[in-house]
Amino acid sequence: MENELIQARLSALRKQMAEKKIDYYMIPTADFHNSEYVSDYFKVREYFSNFTGSNGTLVVWQEGAGLWTDGRYFIQAEKELEGTGITLYRMQDEGVPTIEEFLKEQMPEGGGLGFDGRTISAKQGRKYAKELQEKKICFVYEEDLAGKLWTDRPAFPAGKVYALPEQIVGKRVDEKLAEVREKVQEAGAEGILFTKLDDIMWLYNIRGCDVACNPVAMSYAYVDAERAVLFIQKEAIADCAAYFAKAQIEVRAYGEITDFLQKISQEKKILVDMAECSFTLHHAVDKAHLVEGKNPVELLKSMKNPVEIANMETIYLKDSVALTKFIYWVKTNIGKQEITEVSAAEKLEEFRREIPEFLDLSFPTIAGYGPNAAMMHYEATPEQHATLRPEGLFLVDSGGQYMGGTTDVTRTIVLGPITEEQRKHYTLTAIGMLRLTNARWIYGCSGRNLDILAREALWKIGIDYKCGTGHGVGYILNVHEEPINIRWRFPADRVETPIEEGMTVSNEPGVYIAGSHGIRIENVMVAKNDSKNEYGQFMHFDTLTWVPLDPAAIDLSLMPAESREQYARYQSAVYEKLAPYLTQEERDWLRQETSVC
Repeated sequence: MENELIQARLSALRKQMAEKKIDYYMIPTADFHNSEYVSDYFKVREYFSNFTGSNGTLVVWQEGAGLWTDGRYFIQAEKELEGTGITLYRMQDEGVPTIEEFLKEQMPEGGGLGFDGRTISAKQGRKYAKELQEKKICFVYEEDLAGKLWTDRPAFPAGKVYALPEQIVGKRVDEKLAEVREKVQEAGAEGILFTKLDDIMWLYNIRGCDVACNPVAMSYAYVDAERAVLFIQKEAIADCAAYFAKAQIEVRAYGEITDFLQKISQEKKILVDMAECSFTLHHAVDKAHLVEGKNPVELLKSMKNPVEIANMETIYLKDSVALTKFIYWVKTNIGKQEITEVSAAEKLEEFRREIPEFLDLSFPTIAGYGPNAAMMHYEATPEQHATLRPEGLFLVDSGGQYMGGTTDVTRTIVLGPITEEQRKHYTLTAIGMLRLTNARWIYGCSGRNLDILAREALWKIGIDYKCGTGHGVGYILNVHEEPINIRWRFPADRVETPIEEGMTVSNEPGVYIAGSHGIRIENVMVAKNDSKNEYGQFMHFDTLTWVPLDPAAIDLSLMPAESREQYARYQSAVYEKLAPYLTQEERDWLRQETSVC
């Protein structure tokens, strides 16, 4: 069936493109700060494509349109693009061109490429310019052409900001600023521009609410030897004036950033991270005083301090108790009362809300039953969802924002009889998760070096998953945090970062069989230094997540002796840690679940 609404919107956009002499127009999934998740105001790509995933770029031309997205969203995108006339381009699949390759092949000589320059990074913009140089392409990036056609566009976000107490953050603003200033000096600069929202929140020990499930506020920051400036909407900080004065943070209006940069960069050398700063904003910095380099806060933020780690250990235990109670509730009530993907997600949120430190979810809960679980980032809605039955597998990927940590955990729950194939896939996924949990490596390794531990058991039977194995996890911040990733395939433009002590990272191998089932098992771990000898510094992971694996999906005959021992040890630890917080009925059930013969 044709999606006439999307087609009408694309037609209106094409008309504007023709008037502006734009041959191809790009709409990424981004705000002015290169955020992974964006507020409703910035969901322009969704408005023009019907695709709701968190990653994807829409390219529109007069004769057609294409959407580029990654393997997490292939199945979802197929469904949501149906009838729109938009072609799905599966990124990194064999024979699929990148956006740059596509434009280079398709654009006419001297043609116009349009996009909102505030939503494309300077690095991306340069890449397009280099690839299209031979065709003498003209960039049209000064206006939000697509956004202007969005008649009922939501308001620009401006939620309230709050300051975190020192006992929560473990490091004062002045201490963080000292570290930053040292790094700026080492880079040969005199000041630094910050555009990434979670970096700014971390640096100034504040949090906001401008992006759903991400406690960030729309803002920019600038730091040099004499000053620390925050550019933010005044209505957002009405309750924080005393805090900013005490921390010696100068507050200016959000919209003043461009003029400020134009002036300050005439006097000082400014360090700018081109992968984060927008294509439009980087033009405000005087070229003679532009110092290109990596934003140091990204790495500093990822290495959690002892206070943060201690708080996370407490929060993850409480969060694990909530999820375990939920699993017990599902298994006890399945077949006795109606449970849908939506009502199950709501029930899990109820358990989390009972935790005193709870602030919000860390992302919309992914609750997928049966074939729906094969869509990695599936989200059930009141209008479209499945009803659970006492059979098959139910995947729940969820997390919370707490005053003391950000959680992310996935469990695949057996609701009744499952196939031998499903049991095999679950067992091999568990083997990979446990092997990575118990990794020991020498300092200097990146996530690429460890990734095979999670995938090897699946690779042996010819199965892979089209996503990374692990991502960094923030501290009362974004659930996806750079720079750490565990994956075997890194984009060519991404620098692999060694795993540092204090980094918190997810561990989430899985199996996704379209039309049948999806399996994912996810824990979060923290990297710790181990022994040190003449060969170097060895490292290991400490587990933060303590939720049982489902024994009904485990085939012990497929587990080598080492994996069986790891499985038994983990299940035993789960019972020991959670039992004191459960009712007698829940304890009896958990004892049964975690007993490994």
